[in-house]
Amino acid sequence: MVRIAPEIEAKEDALGRRLSGVGRLVVAFSGGVDSSYLALVAHRVLGPDAVAMTAVSPSYPDAHREMAERIVENFGLTHRFVSTLEMERSAYRANGPDRCYHCKSELFEVLERVAGQDGFDAIAYGINTDDTSDFRPGHRAASEHGVLAPLLDAGLSKADIRALSRAAGLPTADLPASACLSSRLPYGTEVTIERLNQVEEGEARLRELGFLQVRLRHYGDQARIEVDPEQLDRAVQPEMTAKIASVIEPLGFREVVVDPRGYRLGSLNEALSSEVLTRS
Repeated sequence: MVRIAPEIEAKEDALGRRLSGVGRLVVAFSGGVDSSYLALVAHRVLGPDAVAMTAVSPSYPDAHREMAERIVENFGLTHRFVSTLEMERSAYRANGPDRCYHCKSELFEVLERVAGQDGFDAIAYGINTDDTSDFRPGHRAASEHGVLAPLLDAGLSKADIRALSRAAGLPTADLPASACLSSRLPYGTEVTIERLNQVEEGEARLRELGFLQVRLRHYGDQARIEVDPEQLDRAVQPEMTAKIASVIEPLGFREVVVDPRGYRLGSLNEALSSEVLTRS
């Protein structure tokens, strides 16, 4: 039995109270840590009045969709897939620092249409307290569309959500941090389906080599590989470096580099000015 600290249980109780008063709810459900926990609690509180909706587009890996399907099957969530067309937005494809804003705008507009057609009262997504300290332009889109943030309202952190997910038996409890595939392209590099496919397949091959937390940063002809710092010593061994290159180069890269700093959240934001980072 997983023991949960009383202060975390109190936050979960606050989350349940928050959800109980929202009426029929659409939950933006990616299959990641936060949205999976939110979808589960909403299901427990609201039953069929909570519908988890998962966006399908080239921006999101098949692994996310498969995890969402697994959770739906195992926990009996009411669920739908919806198609989003962020790739048709020129501002999204241009991949400026506000790319996430355009992606989330597309998502929330699609969910709004579905909610309006089918008589839902609200839409919610999985921002938590940790996310407020990171550069996330998508949060501005959520605010503009009046999307609810129940995890944030309840004061839940990522660590809290992992602990509660573990207690609930969710397979996402210890899932590595995830983000859409476009986040692997440096700002200003056009988002194309070909590049997204290269990233998705490359990261799948790296996981097959035993690396759990990975990012393939797409710098044109160069693939820059980030792995969890705890696995970095293994990755930089000459034999493993050669093996990594042998599985990544056939995807269309002339050079493969293992980043000696390892994986760190939002590493591509390091190139942004402080002025850009303070905007939301």
